[in-house]
Amino acid sequence: MAQRIHALRRHATAFAVVGLAWLCFQSVALACPTCAEGVANDPNHANMVRGYFWSIIFMMSMPFLIFTGLCSYFYYEIRRARARQARGGPLVVDSVSLPSV
Repeated sequence: MAQRIHALRRHATAFAVVGLAWLCFQSVALACPTCAEGVANDPNHANMVRGYFWSIIFMMSMPFLIFTGLCSYFYYEIRRARARQARGGPLVVDSVSLPSV
């Protein structure tokens, strides 16, 4: 039990040190000043900013699209199985035919 408490304290200390370092150096890692000024004042970089915008939108939509696709697939499969069972056919699970009840 003492080993667990010691390990927990060690992990909590490491987490606190990393969190404190992150808070202290957060303002340093904002962006390269040359890049920030170039993008802000140069109209030629507008397409690059627009590309970043659309790539972020695309990446943020992927979990929702994947979840919706999987839910739709499972819904379709359940409806097929219920329709097959209503017709009096056997219930098929993992390529094994089970008798209808």
